[in-house]
Amino acid sequence: MIKNSNNIGGRTNTTDRNTRIRINHEIDAKELRIIGPNSEQLGIFTPRRAMEMAEQYELDLVEIAPQATPPVCRIMDFGKFRYEQQKKEKLLKKRQQIMLVKEVRFHPNTDTHDLEFKVKHARQFLLDGNKVKASVVFRGRQMAHQEFGLELLKKVKEMLIDISIVERDPNMEGRAMIAIFSPDKKKIKAQSKKTEPAENE
Repeated sequence: MIKNSNNIGGRTNTTDRNTRIRINHEIDAKELRIIGPNSEQLGIFTPRRAMEMAEQYELDLVEIAPQATPPVCRIMDFGKFRYEQQKKEKLLKKRQQIMLVKEVRFHPNTDTHDLEFKVKHARQFLLDGNKVKASVVFRGRQMAHQEFGLELLKKVKEMLIDISIVERDPNMEGRAMIAIFSPDKKKIKAQSKKTEPAENE
């Protein structure tokens, strides 16, 4: 018989509505290609015969390829399958880092002290795993000297190159020249290793 934890007698699957995976008596195709619990090809059967086979194994009949001709179903423990699937989803969410875009604004005539101060903030944003949008804002007649903005962003790039990659080269957007930097995990990891001996001394 079908295990109680999965789907007794082919009742509607209420534990997995959002994934639209059909199991047991929800599967209504005329013929099904059946894969056994050990991934063996069992052949093509009617849904009724496939259910009988699943019951013999005390497992579920799960539709894994509904678009195939005929649809492919596998005999498996659906409860265990969902548990493993949920574990993988949680792991992916845990590994997935929400990357924000932090903006640091400059002017074409930004002095060295202000540049270093703002780049320091940009470095911290990158180390925190965020992207940095470096913007050089032009006012009035400054638009005639966009090369100053390009030169400034080159300096920013040089000051951040040890922990970042240039995701987007300097480009004009309205009255601002913008470059985007992304954290480079490998470079950041290498930098942290270099600082560890000094911190431990």
